[in-house]
Formats: sequence, structure tokens, C-alpha cells
Amino acid sequence: MTHATFAELGVSEVIVRELAAREITQPFAIQRMVVPDILAGRDVLAKSPTGSGKTLAFGVPLIERLGAGDARPSALVLAPTRELAAQIVEELRSLAHARALSIAAVYGGAGIVKQAARAARAHILVATPGRLLDLIERRDVSLAQVRLLVLDEADRMLDMGFRPVVERIIKMTASERQTLLFSATLDGEVGRLAKAYTHDARRHEHADTPQRAGRTEHRFVTVSGEAKVAHLVGELNNPDRGRTLVFVRTKRGADRLVKKLAASDVDAVAMHGDKSQAQREKALARFDSGVVDTLVATDVAARGIDVAGITHVINFDIPATGEDYVHRVGRTARAGASGVGVTLVNHDQRGELLAIAGRLGLDRELKLGGITAEAGRSSRQRSAPARSQTGPRRPSRNGASRSKRARAASS
Repeated sequence: MTHATFAELGVSEVIVRELAAREITQPFAIQRMVVPDILAGRDVLAKSPTGSGKTLAFGVPLIERLGAGDARPSALVLAPTRELAAQIVEELRSLAHARALSIAAVYGGAGIVKQAARAARAHILVATPGRLLDLIERRDVSLAQVRLLVLDEADRMLDMGFRPVVERIIKMTASERQTLLFSATLDGEVGRLAKAYTHDARRHEHADTPQRAGRTEHRFVTVSGEAKVAHLVGELNNPDRGRTLVFVRTKRGADRLVKKLAASDVDAVAMHGDKSQAQREKALARFDSGVVDTLVATDVAARGIDVAGITHVINFDIPATGEDYVHRVGRTARAGASGVGVTLVNHDQRGELLAIAGRLGLDRELKLGGITAEAGRSSRQRSAPARSQTGPRRPSRNGASRSKRARAASS
């Protein structure tokens, strides 16, 4: 089965021809694993990284299982971000049209009235949870006849606090449905969600082979806060780099950094949740085409970006978790290419980073960057706050719930 063609997996001639027109002739590993089960009507749980071909893995058999006379919508794909929803539609549109099916995306940051009209005509609806719930509450969309449900990047949807919304949406679909769940992990919350809403599911796990994953060089650089921008400019002036993704933690931080880079004659674009959808698409298009080779992004905004040829990922702000580190640096070294992941670390962040990256088997690289257990203890001692003599601080009265923040991020 290693060298099976799409036709040998059970894909129809019309879809095989459409794939061939796009120079896609050999299925990737995750596609070989799951396509036969999905075509057979089985529920599927798939552990697969971004960039492994998972969109076609669920998209091709989903399209095969629908007909032009089916209800609209008959299939629903839930995705955590606008960018991922838009990319799914872009990748599947020509295949859907080859079988006389319509497909549409709904997400925040765009006119809801036009989206509602497109959603009502779509056989396949690709949606972020927040915007879909808005349309349902407006009675623009009904999911009662959805018999094919895909949860893409389920781990990220749950990380963003979407579980209550996702569960509400699932319960609105047909009780006799086929459910496909794709995620970077199938443990923890994702595993519990899968157990609750799938039946006798086939489980598949795919990790990139070393040959396909390529080689990533991990570098950790301890630098003072005042020198971070200058060091970043030096990295970006490296003549050997190609497209570079720079990660920051906040939306305002992304905009500020782009302005500081411009002052150093480095052209970059920012991408975050406060940008309109048109602005985000324009920024991504400029980056993808190579007009601008540096994209500054937050974690949420960058989720779903699948741009070829990213040679460097630079963590201007350190990631919050080990999973975030993997998701960030995993944007480079794809399809057998090599890549570089650089993390800039303030002196007082060394202990925090050690706790995050030390579990990833990067002890040697951390040590080369001067990030050791001893340095971590020293930084924690320097940054420990003095004991308050005025009593405990009151909790904030205007803190938003996690699910509300998540819904805002996707809409």
C-alpha cells in the first residue's frame, strides 16, 4: 500500500483527473491511511501534523461521499481560525466543482449577510465555531441534515476554549453521521471529545519520517530586552535566509515590531486578530508570493498558515508552552528541506524557557545558548516579586472567560 495511487485507494476517475491537473498523483502517508476508511463510512481519528496533507486526506473522500442532489449543507468542517478555513476551501474548491458540489467558508472579519447567503447554498460548509454559531442563532443555517462532520485541528480549537461551542454545534448535526477528527494529539481533552462523539472510530497516527520532516537547527540566544530588535535585524539580514516567520505574543507587539523593523530598513508585514480579513489575506498573499519575506504573527493568527519555503522561524517572544514551540518551529523544515528555529530569550526568561523546551529533547541546544538549570534558578531569583504587605490583590472585574476570548479570536 506504500505506493498506492489515489485510484487504488478508491477515488473516482473525475477526482483523480482533477488532482493530476494540479500535479498531485501520489497520496501522502496520512492520505493512504485514512481515505479507504472514510470512503467506507467509518468514523476516523487521525493524529497528523500540519503540512502532512491532511486537508486532502479528509477532503477527497468527503467530496466523494456527497452528491449534487444532497442537502445544503450535508457536510461541515470546523476549523479554529479564519486562515485555515479559507485555505481548506481554496484547496478543495476545484475538487468539489468537479462533482457539481458547492463549498463555502464562514468566519469572522467579513460581512455576515453575504456569508449567510453562500452558506445556505453550500453542500460543504467550512466554518470557525464562533461565526457558525452566529449564523445558527440568526437562523441563517441549519445543521440538521449534516451527515459528514470534520473537526480539523481539534487540539487547537480546544486550546482556544471552543469546547462548549463545538459540543453545541455537534449536537445540532444529524445523529446518524460520520465524524472525522484530525489533531496533532489524540490524548487528553481531544481524546475525551472523540470518545463522546465518535462511534467505533478507526485510529491512525502519522508522524513525518526524518527524510520528509527535514532537519531543523534549533538555536537559543540569550539577549537583553534592549538588544532584541537589533539581534532580530541581524538575523533577518542573513543572506542565506528565505521566507521567515517571526512570532510575538500580542497583537500590539506585532504592529510595534513591524514599525521597528521598518526603521531598520527591514520590510515586514503583521498578521493578527485585530486585522480585517482583507488585511490578513493581503499580508499572507504578499508573504506567500515573496513580495515580503518576513511575516510577524501571533500564535492564533498563524494557525493554519501553510506556506512553502519557510527557512527560518524566529521566536521574538518565547512560546507559552512546549506545544506552541513545536507548532511554531514546525513551520520550517518541511518536505525534506532544512530549516532554522531561533528563540530570543531575555535573561529573566531562561527558567521559563527551560521548563518549556527542556521536555522536547533540546537540552544540548539550550545549553549552547547558556540556558541551564543553574541559569534558570538565577533568573527566577532575580525576577521573584517581593512579598506584598498590603494583602492579596483583588481579581480583575473585567476579565473575560476563556471561551469568550476564543470566540472573539475566531470571529
